[in-house]
Amino acid sequence: MALFPFCRTPSGPVRATRLQFVLYCFLLSLIIYFLQGRKTTVSVKSPHPFFQALGADKGQVMTDITLIKEAALQTPLQTPWGAPLVWGDARNSARRRAKFAQRGIHTGLLVLMVGPYGQFFRRFLSSAETYFLPGNMVTYYILTDNPHSLEPHIKLGPERELKVVPVAELPGWDRLAYRRMALLVDAIRNHIGREVEYIFCADIDQEFVAPIGEEILGDLVATLHPELYGMPRNAFPYEVEEVSSACVEEDEGDYYYTSELYGGLVSEVYRLARACSLLILQDQANKIKARGLEESYLNRYLIDHRPTCVLSPEYSCWDSALVADVPVQRLISLGRQCDAPDMQMKEQHKC
Repeated sequence: MALFPFCRTPSGPVRATRLQFVLYCFLLSLIIYFLQGRKTTVSVKSPHPFFQALGADKGQVMTDITLIKEAALQTPLQTPWGAPLVWGDARNSARRRAKFAQRGIHTGLLVLMVGPYGQFFRRFLSSAETYFLPGNMVTYYILTDNPHSLEPHIKLGPERELKVVPVAELPGWDRLAYRRMALLVDAIRNHIGREVEYIFCADIDQEFVAPIGEEILGDLVATLHPELYGMPRNAFPYEVEEVSSACVEEDEGDYYYTSELYGGLVSEVYRLARACSLLILQDQANKIKARGLEESYLNRYLIDHRPTCVLSPEYSCWDSALVADVPVQRLISLGRQCDAPDMQMKEQHKC
């Protein structure tokens, strides 16, 4: 009983009186309760979903990154810096549509159509007529090296128009990707800046398959890359070479954005395109090639100038085991679908 010296009688041997017995039981109960409480706390607390997906809680190492994506929260409505993260059917998207619908906004949709990409033009335009900002004033800006391939013109709806901006031929995907920002700068400065309030840039090898409304409007708008949404930060293919102007440090970056759809106010998109084109020219002068081409510079800019509106992967999708599950696919990449080895998928998308 040396542990409990205050339980001794003033003199003589220790006697197990009733009072002492009650005290011993009480202290023993406290000790058992404390130990059991610690055990329960440890067993109830679950590991972070990322480690669960990796199997770390079982001592396993799992490489199936689709499980990592399943562990991620699928439908947050806000970014860490407070910008809306847009899901088309969410309640806050309905409020955004109502807010912008009363303003009579004129929006531009710009695509670069050169070389073999002309094959996607009619499908892109006809689907945009159905689903892109229905009921709004829209001008399609087609930057192309072959204006005659657009004839005969597709009949457009009311308050919709198409403008052709001739550009020089740009053979090769690398040259095309590096030149698009510079072409966007010239187009805004010479044509677009005086005509529309918002401008969105999209890859032409895409098809709109569900409504895209005013919920996408914002000062600076970016779209989450569907294969990297929900992935851990160290999986993002940021440029890591320090000599590149697109380099992203290990402690930078919240999301990885796709270059297949981005936009916003004309003035903001002009700043983005001008900054990216200057960084690209700087790297080209030093014979440096970023790993993600144009997309690397876009992500570098969006780290330094966080978007005021972020579109969920609903607005950039294709069939892939890595693409996040979304409630509705709204814009799909035909180029990626047609590159897939699955013949049934190619037939489904009329490749």
